[in-house]
Amino acid sequence: MHTDTERCVRAVQSKDARFDGWFFTAVLTTRIYCRPSCPVVPPKAENMTFYPSAAACQQAGFRACKRCRPDTSPGSPEWNARADTVARAMRLIQDGVVDREGVPGLAARLGYSTRQVERQLLAELGAGPLALARAQRAQTARLLIETTELPMADVAFAAGFSSVRTFNDTVREVFALAPGELRARAARSTARLPQTPGVIALRLPYRAPLHPDNLFGHLAATAVPGVEEWRDGAYRRTLALPHGHGIAELAPRPDHIACRLSLTDPRDLTLAISRCRRLLDLDADPVAIDARLRDDELLAPLVDKAPGRRVPRTVDAAEFAVRAVLGQQVSTAAARTHAGRLVAAHGTPVDDPEGGLTHLFPGPEALAALDPEALALPRSRRTTLTTLVAALADGSLRLGLDSDWDEARAGLARLPGFGPWTIEVIAMRALGDPDAFLPTDLGIRRAAEGLGLPSTPAALTARAAAWRPWRAYAVQYLWATDTHPINHLPS
Repeated sequence: MHTDTERCVRAVQSKDARFDGWFFTAVLTTRIYCRPSCPVVPPKAENMTFYPSAAACQQAGFRACKRCRPDTSPGSPEWNARADTVARAMRLIQDGVVDREGVPGLAARLGYSTRQVERQLLAELGAGPLALARAQRAQTARLLIETTELPMADVAFAAGFSSVRTFNDTVREVFALAPGELRARAARSTARLPQTPGVIALRLPYRAPLHPDNLFGHLAATAVPGVEEWRDGAYRRTLALPHGHGIAELAPRPDHIACRLSLTDPRDLTLAISRCRRLLDLDADPVAIDARLRDDELLAPLVDKAPGRRVPRTVDAAEFAVRAVLGQQVSTAAARTHAGRLVAAHGTPVDDPEGGLTHLFPGPEALAALDPEALALPRSRRTTLTTLVAALADGSLRLGLDSDWDEARAGLARLPGFGPWTIEVIAMRALGDPDAFLPTDLGIRRAAEGLGLPSTPAALTARAAAWRPWRAYAVQYLWATDTHPINHLPS
Protein backbone atom coordinates (compact mmCIF):
# COMPACT_ATOMS: atom_id res chain seq x y z
CA MET A 1 0.00 0.00 0.00
CA HIS A 2 2.91 2.38 0.69
CA THR A 3 3.34 2.88 -3.08
CA ASP A 4 -0.16 4.45 -3.38
CA THR A 5 0.95 7.96 -2.39
CA GLU A 6 -2.42 9.64 -2.80
CA ARG A 7 -4.18 7.09 -0.60
CA CYS A 8 -1.46 7.28 2.05
CA VAL A 9 -1.64 11.09 2.15
CA ARG A 10 -5.41 10.94 2.66
CA ALA A 11 -4.97 8.45 5.50
CA VAL A 12 -2.39 10.68 7.22
CA GLN A 13 -4.44 13.86 6.80
CA SER A 14 -7.51 12.16 8.28
CA LYS A 15 -5.43 10.48 11.04
CA ASP A 16 -7.01 7.14 10.12
CA ALA A 17 -5.94 4.57 12.74
CA ARG A 18 -7.12 1.73 10.50
CA PHE A 19 -3.90 2.08 8.52
CA ASP A 20 -1.53 1.89 11.50
CA GLY A 21 0.92 -0.88 10.72
CA TRP A 22 0.01 -0.95 7.02
CA PHE A 23 2.59 1.75 6.25
CA PHE A 24 4.72 4.38 7.99
CA THR A 25 5.02 8.09 7.19
CA ALA A 26 8.53 9.55 7.10
CA VAL A 27 8.82 13.36 7.21
CA LEU A 28 11.70 14.63 5.10
CA THR A 29 12.07 17.94 6.95
CA THR A 30 12.22 16.55 10.50
CA ARG A 31 13.69 13.09 9.72
CA ILE A 32 10.99 11.55 11.93
CA TYR A 33 8.68 8.66 11.03
CA CYS A 34 5.14 8.26 12.37
CA ARG A 35 2.11 6.05 12.20
CA PRO A 36 -0.77 7.38 10.02
CA SER A 37 -2.84 8.31 13.07
CA CYS A 38 -0.14 10.48 14.66
CA PRO A 39 -1.90 13.28 16.64
CA VAL A 40 0.46 16.06 15.50
CA VAL A 41 -0.43 18.46 12.68
CA PRO A 42 0.10 16.53 9.41
CA PRO A 43 3.12 17.64 7.38
CA LYS A 44 2.79 19.00 3.87
CA ALA A 45 2.21 16.30 1.29
CA GLU A 46 5.45 17.12 -0.53
CA ASN A 47 7.39 16.50 2.70
CA MET A 48 5.99 13.00 3.20
CA THR A 49 7.40 9.74 1.97
CA PHE A 50 6.08 6.30 2.83
CA TYR A 51 7.66 3.02 3.85
CA PRO A 52 6.21 -0.45 4.37
CA SER A 53 8.02 -1.13 7.68
CA ALA A 54 9.58 0.62 10.64
CA ALA A 55 12.85 -1.11 9.75
CA ALA A 56 12.87 0.55 6.32
CA CYS A 57 12.33 3.95 7.96
CA GLN A 58 15.19 3.36 10.38
CA GLN A 59 17.45 2.12 7.62
CA ALA A 60 16.74 5.31 5.67
CA GLY A 61 17.87 7.42 8.63
CA PHE A 62 14.54 8.38 10.22
CA ARG A 63 13.87 8.15 13.96
CA ALA A 64 10.66 7.17 15.69
CA CYS A 65 8.14 9.84 16.69
CA LYS A 66 7.92 10.36 20.45
CA ARG A 67 4.21 11.20 20.30
CA CYS A 68 2.64 8.38 18.31
CA ARG A 69 5.30 5.72 19.00
CA PRO A 70 5.07 4.02 15.59
CA ASP A 71 7.15 1.07 16.82
CA THR A 72 4.14 0.01 18.93
CA SER A 73 1.66 -0.06 16.03
CA PRO A 74 -0.34 -3.24 15.44
CA GLY A 75 1.44 -5.51 12.98
CA SER A 76 0.54 -5.42 9.33
CA PRO A 77 -2.44 -7.69 8.64
CA GLU A 78 -0.79 -8.74 5.39
CA TRP A 79 1.52 -11.22 7.09
CA ASN A 80 -1.36 -13.20 8.59
CA ALA A 81 -3.43 -13.18 5.39
CA ARG A 82 -0.73 -14.59 3.12
CA ALA A 83 1.32 -17.78 2.96
CA ASP A 84 4.04 -16.73 0.51
CA THR A 85 7.73 -16.56 1.37
CA VAL A 86 7.75 -12.92 2.51
CA ALA A 87 4.72 -13.36 4.78
CA ARG A 88 6.15 -16.53 6.33
CA ALA A 89 9.50 -14.80 6.80
CA MET A 90 7.85 -11.86 8.57
CA ARG A 91 5.95 -14.16 10.92
CA LEU A 92 9.21 -15.94 11.79
CA ILE A 93 11.10 -12.67 12.31
CA GLN A 94 8.32 -11.44 14.60
CA ASP A 95 8.72 -14.71 16.48
CA GLY A 96 12.43 -13.97 17.06
CA VAL A 97 13.90 -16.61 14.75
CA VAL A 98 16.65 -14.32 13.41
CA ASP A 99 17.79 -13.52 16.96
CA ARG A 100 17.90 -17.20 17.90
CA GLU A 101 19.06 -18.83 14.67
CA GLY A 102 20.39 -16.02 12.49
CA VAL A 103 19.51 -15.32 8.87
CA PRO A 104 20.78 -18.79 7.75
CA GLY A 105 18.33 -20.36 10.20
CA LEU A 106 15.49 -18.24 8.81
CA ALA A 107 16.39 -19.21 5.24
CA ALA A 108 16.62 -22.91 6.15
CA ARG A 109 13.13 -22.85 7.66
CA LEU A 110 11.76 -21.28 4.49
CA GLY A 111 13.63 -23.62 2.16
CA TYR A 112 15.46 -20.85 0.30
CA SER A 113 19.01 -19.55 0.19
CA THR A 114 19.99 -16.63 2.39
CA ARG A 115 20.45 -14.43 -0.67
CA GLN A 116 16.96 -15.22 -2.00
CA VAL A 117 15.31 -14.40 1.32
CA GLU A 118 17.23 -11.13 1.64
CA ARG A 119 16.36 -10.14 -1.93
CA GLN A 120 12.64 -10.82 -1.52
CA LEU A 121 12.37 -8.97 1.81
CA LEU A 122 14.33 -6.00 0.49
CA ALA A 123 12.16 -5.78 -2.62
CA GLU A 124 8.86 -5.78 -0.73
CA LEU A 125 9.74 -4.22 2.63
CA GLY A 126 12.69 -2.02 1.89
CA ALA A 127 14.79 -3.79 4.53
CA GLY A 128 16.53 -7.12 4.88
CA PRO A 129 16.05 -9.68 7.69
CA LEU A 130 18.82 -8.21 9.86
CA ALA A 131 17.31 -4.72 9.70
CA LEU A 132 13.82 -6.06 10.43
CA ALA A 133 15.13 -8.05 13.40
CA ARG A 134 17.05 -4.99 14.63
CA ALA A 135 13.87 -2.91 14.57
CA GLN A 136 12.12 -5.57 16.60
CA ARG A 137 14.99 -5.71 19.10
CA ALA A 138 14.69 -1.94 19.52
CA GLN A 139 10.97 -2.28 20.19
CA THR A 140 11.56 -5.04 22.76
CA ALA A 141 14.29 -2.98 24.42
CA ARG A 142 11.96 0.00 24.71
CA LEU A 143 9.31 -2.20 26.28
CA LEU A 144 11.72 -3.58 28.87
CA ILE A 145 13.16 -0.14 29.61
CA GLU A 146 9.73 1.38 30.19
CA THR A 147 7.94 -1.48 31.98
CA THR A 148 10.63 -3.08 34.18
CA GLU A 149 13.36 -2.06 36.58
CA LEU A 150 15.91 -4.39 34.99
CA PRO A 151 19.45 -3.02 34.81
CA MET A 152 20.24 -1.72 31.34
CA ALA A 153 22.80 -4.45 30.70
CA ASP A 154 20.14 -7.09 31.39
CA VAL A 155 17.71 -5.24 29.12
CA ALA A 156 20.28 -5.23 26.32
CA PHE A 157 20.85 -8.99 26.35
CA ALA A 158 17.19 -9.80 27.01
CA ALA A 159 16.21 -7.79 23.92
CA GLY A 160 18.67 -9.78 21.80
CA PHE A 161 21.57 -7.33 21.47
CA SER A 162 25.06 -8.79 21.41
CA SER A 163 26.59 -5.97 23.46
CA VAL A 164 25.58 -3.06 25.67
CA ARG A 165 27.31 -0.66 23.29
CA THR A 166 25.22 -1.85 20.34
CA PHE A 167 22.11 -1.58 22.50
CA ASN A 168 22.91 2.01 23.51
CA ASP A 169 23.72 3.07 19.95
CA THR A 170 20.55 1.49 18.52
CA VAL A 171 18.24 3.02 21.14
CA ARG A 172 19.73 6.48 20.58
CA GLU A 173 19.51 6.13 16.81
CA VAL A 174 15.94 4.82 16.72
CA PHE A 175 14.35 6.89 19.50
CA ALA A 176 16.70 9.89 19.74
CA LEU A 177 16.93 9.26 23.48
CA ALA A 178 19.41 7.38 25.62
CA PRO A 179 18.05 4.30 27.44
CA GLY A 180 18.11 6.14 30.76
CA GLU A 181 16.15 9.04 29.27
CA LEU A 182 13.53 6.64 27.94
CA ARG A 183 13.06 5.16 31.40
CA ALA A 184 12.85 8.57 33.05
CA ARG A 185 10.30 9.69 30.45
CA ALA A 186 8.17 6.60 31.13
CA ALA A 187 8.37 7.14 34.89
CA ARG A 188 6.86 10.64 34.45
CA SER A 189 3.99 9.32 32.36
CA THR A 190 0.65 8.94 34.11
CA ALA A 191 -0.20 6.08 31.77
CA ARG A 192 2.47 3.80 33.19
CA LEU A 193 0.98 0.52 34.39
CA PRO A 194 1.40 -0.63 38.01
CA GLN A 195 4.24 -3.10 38.34
CA THR A 196 4.55 -6.41 40.18
CA PRO A 197 8.03 -7.84 40.78
CA GLY A 198 8.85 -10.46 38.17
CA VAL A 199 5.90 -9.51 35.96
CA ILE A 200 6.00 -7.43 32.78
CA ALA A 201 2.75 -5.53 32.25
CA LEU A 202 1.97 -4.02 28.87
CA ARG A 203 -0.81 -3.09 26.50
CA LEU A 204 -1.32 -4.99 23.26
CA PRO A 205 -2.78 -2.67 20.58
CA TYR A 206 -5.27 -3.78 17.95
CA ARG A 207 -7.34 -2.33 15.14
CA ALA A 208 -10.85 -1.48 16.25
CA PRO A 209 -13.43 -2.83 16.43
CA LEU A 210 -12.77 -5.97 18.46
CA HIS A 211 -15.62 -8.10 19.80
CA PRO A 212 -14.17 -10.12 22.69
CA ASP A 213 -17.06 -12.46 23.50
CA ASN A 214 -16.38 -15.34 21.14
CA LEU A 215 -12.60 -14.74 21.27
CA PHE A 216 -12.16 -15.07 25.02
CA GLY A 217 -15.28 -17.22 25.41
CA HIS A 218 -13.84 -19.87 23.11
CA LEU A 219 -10.48 -19.91 24.88
CA ALA A 220 -12.10 -20.11 28.31
CA ALA A 221 -14.71 -22.75 27.40
CA THR A 222 -12.12 -25.07 25.85
CA ALA A 223 -9.36 -24.40 28.42
CA VAL A 224 -7.23 -27.44 29.30
CA PRO A 225 -7.07 -27.89 33.09
CA GLY A 226 -3.64 -27.02 34.43
CA VAL A 227 -2.57 -25.29 31.21
CA GLU A 228 -5.29 -22.65 30.83
CA GLU A 229 -7.81 -20.95 33.07
CA TRP A 230 -10.21 -18.01 33.28
CA ARG A 231 -9.56 -16.08 36.50
CA ASP A 232 -10.71 -12.63 37.64
CA GLY A 233 -11.80 -11.53 34.18
CA ALA A 234 -8.65 -12.68 32.40
CA TYR A 235 -7.57 -15.66 30.32
CA ARG A 236 -4.35 -17.19 31.67
CA ARG A 237 -2.14 -19.92 30.23
CA THR A 238 1.34 -21.37 30.40
CA LEU A 239 3.87 -20.91 27.60
CA ALA A 240 6.76 -23.18 26.61
CA LEU A 241 9.54 -20.84 25.49
CA PRO A 242 13.15 -21.35 24.26
CA HIS A 243 14.82 -20.16 27.47
CA GLY A 244 12.28 -21.44 29.99
CA HIS A 245 8.56 -21.17 30.56
CA GLY A 246 6.16 -18.32 31.04
CA ILE A 247 2.64 -17.47 32.11
CA ALA A 248 0.52 -15.04 30.10
CA GLU A 249 -2.53 -13.25 31.44
CA LEU A 250 -4.75 -11.50 28.89
CA ALA A 251 -7.81 -9.37 29.58
CA PRO A 252 -9.98 -7.37 27.14
CA ARG A 253 -10.15 -3.60 27.59
CA PRO A 254 -12.04 -0.99 25.52
CA ASP A 255 -8.99 0.10 23.48
CA HIS A 256 -6.33 -2.56 24.12
CA ILE A 257 -5.63 -5.98 25.57
CA ALA A 258 -4.10 -5.83 29.04
CA CYS A 259 -1.22 -8.31 29.08
CA ARG A 260 0.84 -9.51 32.05
CA LEU A 261 3.77 -11.82 31.36
CA SER A 262 5.67 -13.76 33.98
CA LEU A 263 8.82 -15.15 32.33
CA THR A 264 11.65 -17.25 33.73
CA ASP A 265 13.98 -15.49 31.27
CA PRO A 266 13.29 -12.01 29.82
CA ARG A 267 15.00 -13.02 26.57
CA ASP A 268 11.72 -14.72 25.70
CA LEU A 269 9.72 -11.48 25.82
CA THR A 270 9.59 -10.92 22.05
CA LEU A 271 8.41 -14.47 21.43
CA ALA A 272 5.84 -14.34 24.24
CA ILE A 273 4.33 -11.11 22.89
CA SER A 274 4.24 -12.52 19.36
CA ARG A 275 2.42 -15.64 20.55
CA CYS A 276 -0.11 -13.66 22.57
CA ARG A 277 -0.88 -11.40 19.61
CA ARG A 278 -1.26 -14.41 17.36
CA LEU A 279 -3.45 -16.23 19.89
CA LEU A 280 -5.91 -13.32 19.93
CA ASP A 281 -5.59 -12.48 16.22
CA LEU A 282 -4.73 -8.88 17.09
CA ASP A 283 -3.14 -7.98 13.75
CA ALA A 284 -6.34 -8.61 11.78
CA ASP A 285 -7.99 -5.84 9.76
CA PRO A 286 -11.65 -6.07 10.93
CA VAL A 287 -12.85 -3.21 8.74
CA ALA A 288 -11.77 -4.97 5.54
CA ILE A 289 -12.98 -8.36 6.76
CA ASP A 290 -16.40 -7.16 7.86
CA ALA A 291 -16.87 -5.13 4.69
CA ARG A 292 -16.45 -8.25 2.57
CA LEU A 293 -18.80 -10.33 4.73
CA ARG A 294 -21.45 -7.57 4.76
CA ASP A 295 -21.74 -7.94 0.99
CA ASP A 296 -23.79 -11.09 1.70
CA GLU A 297 -27.24 -9.82 2.66
CA LEU A 298 -27.91 -12.86 4.87
CA LEU A 299 -24.62 -12.58 6.72
CA ALA A 300 -24.71 -8.78 7.08
CA PRO A 301 -27.05 -8.70 10.13
CA LEU A 302 -24.65 -10.90 12.10
CA VAL A 303 -21.73 -8.62 11.25
CA ASP A 304 -23.68 -5.46 12.10
CA LYS A 305 -24.76 -6.93 15.45
CA ALA A 306 -21.21 -7.66 16.68
CA PRO A 307 -18.52 -6.31 14.32
CA GLY A 308 -14.88 -7.13 14.85
CA ARG A 309 -15.01 -10.82 15.66
CA ARG A 310 -11.59 -12.46 15.67
CA VAL A 311 -10.49 -16.06 15.14
CA PRO A 312 -9.30 -17.60 18.43
CA ARG A 313 -5.96 -19.14 17.52
CA THR A 314 -3.20 -20.88 19.47
CA VAL A 315 0.28 -20.32 20.88
CA ASP A 316 1.56 -23.66 19.56
CA ALA A 317 0.43 -25.35 16.34
CA ALA A 318 1.52 -28.85 17.41
CA GLU A 319 -0.39 -28.50 20.68
CA PHE A 320 -3.56 -27.52 18.89
CA ALA A 321 -3.26 -30.40 16.41
CA VAL A 322 -3.12 -32.85 19.32
CA ARG A 323 -6.11 -31.18 20.95
CA ALA A 324 -8.06 -31.27 17.68
CA VAL A 325 -7.65 -35.05 17.54
CA LEU A 326 -8.70 -35.41 21.19
CA GLY A 327 -11.80 -33.36 20.39
CA GLN A 328 -12.95 -35.44 17.43
CA GLN A 329 -16.62 -36.47 17.80
CA VAL A 330 -16.82 -35.64 21.52
CA SER A 331 -18.19 -32.74 23.54
CA THR A 332 -16.12 -29.75 24.64
CA ALA A 333 -16.12 -31.05 28.22
CA ALA A 334 -14.92 -34.50 27.14
CA ALA A 335 -12.14 -32.98 25.01
CA ARG A 336 -10.96 -30.94 28.01
CA THR A 337 -10.95 -34.07 30.17
CA HIS A 338 -8.86 -36.06 27.67
CA ALA A 339 -6.40 -33.20 27.25
CA GLY A 340 -6.18 -32.66 31.01
CA ARG A 341 -5.26 -36.30 31.57
CA LEU A 342 -2.57 -36.08 28.90
CA VAL A 343 -1.15 -32.96 30.52
CA ALA A 344 -1.14 -34.45 34.02
CA ALA A 345 0.68 -37.56 32.79
CA HIS A 346 3.21 -36.03 30.39
CA GLY A 347 3.31 -32.25 30.92
CA THR A 348 6.15 -30.37 32.61
CA PRO A 349 5.13 -29.04 36.07
CA VAL A 350 5.33 -25.27 36.65
CA ASP A 351 4.68 -22.98 39.63
CA ASP A 352 1.94 -20.36 39.46
CA PRO A 353 1.78 -18.26 42.64
CA GLU A 354 -1.05 -16.11 41.24
CA GLY A 355 -3.40 -18.83 40.03
CA GLY A 356 -4.09 -22.48 39.39
CA LEU A 357 -1.87 -23.30 36.41
CA THR A 358 0.23 -26.40 36.97
CA HIS A 359 1.79 -27.68 33.72
CA LEU A 360 3.10 -26.91 30.28
CA PHE A 361 1.32 -28.77 27.51
CA PRO A 362 3.57 -31.72 26.50
CA GLY A 363 5.40 -31.38 23.20
CA PRO A 364 5.53 -34.03 20.46
CA GLU A 365 8.82 -35.44 21.79
CA ALA A 366 7.28 -36.04 25.23
CA LEU A 367 4.15 -37.59 23.72
CA ALA A 368 6.04 -39.81 21.29
CA ALA A 369 6.76 -42.26 24.10
CA LEU A 370 3.20 -42.51 25.45
CA ASP A 371 1.51 -45.90 25.71
CA PRO A 372 -1.55 -45.95 23.41
CA GLU A 373 -3.29 -48.41 25.71
CA ALA A 374 -3.22 -45.82 28.49
CA LEU A 375 -5.45 -43.50 26.45
CA ALA A 376 -9.18 -43.69 27.17
CA LEU A 377 -9.96 -43.29 23.49
CA PRO A 378 -11.39 -45.50 20.74
CA ARG A 379 -8.69 -47.57 19.06
CA SER A 380 -8.94 -45.67 15.77
CA ARG A 381 -8.40 -42.35 17.53
CA ARG A 382 -5.43 -43.74 19.43
CA THR A 383 -3.89 -44.60 16.08
CA THR A 384 -4.64 -41.10 14.76
CA LEU A 385 -3.04 -39.47 17.81
CA THR A 386 0.09 -41.62 17.93
CA THR A 387 0.65 -41.28 14.18
CA LEU A 388 0.29 -37.50 14.41
CA VAL A 389 2.67 -37.24 17.35
CA ALA A 390 5.25 -39.43 15.61
CA ALA A 391 5.08 -37.32 12.44
CA LEU A 392 5.49 -34.10 14.43
CA ALA A 393 8.35 -35.51 16.48
CA ASP A 394 10.40 -36.79 13.52
CA GLY A 395 9.77 -33.67 11.44
CA SER A 396 7.95 -35.38 8.58
CA LEU A 397 4.97 -33.12 9.37
CA ARG A 398 5.71 -29.45 10.06
CA LEU A 399 3.09 -27.21 11.60
CA GLY A 400 4.11 -23.68 12.49
CA LEU A 401 4.66 -20.14 11.35
CA ASP A 402 6.88 -21.34 8.50
CA SER A 403 4.30 -23.83 7.19
CA ASP A 404 2.95 -23.58 3.69
CA TRP A 405 -0.80 -23.91 4.31
CA ASP A 406 -1.52 -26.15 1.34
CA GLU A 407 1.46 -28.42 2.03
CA ALA A 408 0.44 -28.72 5.68
CA ARG A 409 -3.10 -29.69 4.67
CA ALA A 410 -1.71 -32.34 2.32
CA GLY A 411 0.55 -33.68 5.06
CA LEU A 412 -2.35 -33.98 7.49
CA ALA A 413 -4.54 -35.65 4.87
CA ARG A 414 -1.95 -38.43 4.49
CA LEU A 415 -2.34 -39.39 8.17
CA PRO A 416 -5.06 -41.85 9.25
CA GLY A 417 -8.14 -40.34 10.85
CA PHE A 418 -7.78 -36.82 9.44
CA GLY A 419 -10.90 -35.76 7.60
CA PRO A 420 -11.85 -32.36 6.17
CA TRP A 421 -13.20 -30.99 9.48
CA THR A 422 -10.05 -31.73 11.49
CA ILE A 423 -7.74 -30.49 8.74
CA GLU A 424 -9.63 -27.23 8.30
CA VAL A 425 -9.93 -26.46 12.02
CA ILE A 426 -6.16 -26.95 12.34
CA ALA A 427 -5.62 -24.71 9.29
CA MET A 428 -7.88 -22.06 10.81
CA ARG A 429 -6.67 -22.01 14.41
CA ALA A 430 -3.15 -23.48 14.33
CA LEU A 431 -1.80 -22.35 10.95
CA GLY A 432 -3.70 -19.07 10.85
CA ASP A 433 -5.25 -19.43 7.39
CA PRO A 434 -7.96 -16.72 7.29
CA ASP A 435 -9.79 -18.57 4.52
CA ALA A 436 -10.14 -21.95 6.25
CA PHE A 437 -13.74 -23.15 6.12
CA LEU A 438 -15.79 -25.86 7.88
CA PRO A 439 -18.87 -26.59 5.73
CA THR A 440 -19.37 -30.01 7.37
CA ASP A 441 -19.45 -28.62 10.92
CA LEU A 442 -22.84 -29.28 12.51
CA GLY A 443 -22.98 -25.85 14.18
CA ILE A 444 -22.20 -24.13 10.89
CA ARG A 445 -24.87 -26.08 9.02
CA ARG A 446 -27.48 -25.30 11.68
CA ALA A 447 -26.61 -21.61 11.62
CA ALA A 448 -26.71 -21.55 7.82
CA GLU A 449 -30.12 -23.18 7.76
CA GLY A 450 -31.44 -20.71 10.34
CA LEU A 451 -30.25 -17.75 8.26
CA GLY A 452 -31.61 -19.09 5.00
CA LEU A 453 -28.18 -19.97 3.63
CA PRO A 454 -27.60 -23.34 1.93
CA SER A 455 -27.04 -25.99 4.59
CA THR A 456 -25.48 -28.82 2.57
CA PRO A 457 -21.67 -28.74 2.51
CA ALA A 458 -21.36 -28.45 -1.27
CA ALA A 459 -23.96 -25.70 -1.64
CA LEU A 460 -22.66 -23.77 1.37
CA THR A 461 -19.10 -23.94 0.02
CA ALA A 462 -20.31 -22.53 -3.28
CA ARG A 463 -22.13 -19.67 -1.52
CA ALA A 464 -19.09 -19.00 0.68
CA ALA A 465 -16.86 -18.40 -2.34
CA ALA A 466 -18.02 -14.77 -2.17
CA TRP A 467 -16.67 -14.50 1.39
CA ARG A 468 -13.10 -15.31 0.38
CA PRO A 469 -10.42 -14.74 1.61
CA TRP A 470 -12.13 -14.31 5.00
CA ARG A 471 -14.18 -17.49 5.38
CA ALA A 472 -12.59 -18.31 8.77
CA TYR A 473 -14.15 -15.10 10.11
CA ALA A 474 -17.51 -16.02 8.60
CA VAL A 475 -17.24 -19.23 10.63
CA GLN A 476 -16.98 -17.15 13.82
CA TYR A 477 -20.12 -15.18 12.95
CA LEU A 478 -22.04 -18.35 12.13
CA TRP A 479 -20.91 -20.14 15.29
CA ALA A 480 -21.98 -17.11 17.33
CA THR A 481 -25.66 -17.72 16.50
CA ASP A 482 -25.60 -20.64 18.97
CA THR A 483 -25.90 -20.38 22.76
CA HIS A 484 -22.81 -22.55 23.36
CA PRO A 485 -20.46 -21.20 26.09
CA ILE A 486 -17.71 -20.62 23.50
CA ASN A 487 -19.67 -17.57 22.32
CA HIS A 488 -19.88 -15.78 25.67
CA LEU A 489 -17.43 -14.19 28.07
CA PRO A 490 -17.49 -16.09 31.37
CA SER A 491 -19.30 -14.20 34.11
